[in-house]
Amino acid sequence: MENEASILTPERFKNGLTYNAFLAQIKVNKDHFINLYEQFSLTEDDAAFFRKVTTHPDGPKKMMVLGEDWCPDVYRGLPMMARIAESCDLDMRVFPRDSNIDIMNEFLKDGKHQSIPVAVFYTGDHRYICHWIERPALANDDRARIEAEVKAQNPLIDDASLRTQVRDKNNALFPVWQQASVEEIRAMLSKEFDIQ
Repeated sequence: MENEASILTPERFKNGLTYNAFLAQIKVNKDHFINLYEQFSLTEDDAAFFRKVTTHPDGPKKMMVLGEDWCPDVYRGLPMMARIAESCDLDMRVFPRDSNIDIMNEFLKDGKHQSIPVAVFYTGDHRYICHWIERPALANDDRARIEAEVKAQNPLIDDASLRTQVRDKNNALFPVWQQASVEEIRAMLSKEFDIQ
């Protein structure tokens, strides 16, 4: 990505939705977005880091996010991203993935999956810095463990019941996964700018 011209021009970035405008137009899960936003806050150490990295001369000043309201990874991740943006005055713009496939295709997970959310960081003059996709590694590990545990406890469970039990156990871990996402994004930016 960093060596290619992006579909997302500075002009197009400006036309993205603010977090509140995104919330105003969504059709489903608004309560999840609101609750997960209200329940999550950055630690003072994390907020201080994001303020420090955004004041670096080449640091991020803009964050573009791809998402959709129906996706649990988005309604968990986007409120956390909004908190990051608020902590350091990052200009965050949200683009619905399904109507911006051309942008999505620049940030495919493993080069082939349209995984969301995607958070892309840019300098003030719109140079690409780095991006983060979907969910933290901890969530992937937890999801696999939880599904295996549910199946082991009830080997004859039907698919619908399995999905319900796994979803409920996953949802209970959302605050932990939000913090793990912050830590991954922080580590990614720290590596870019050698800021702790």
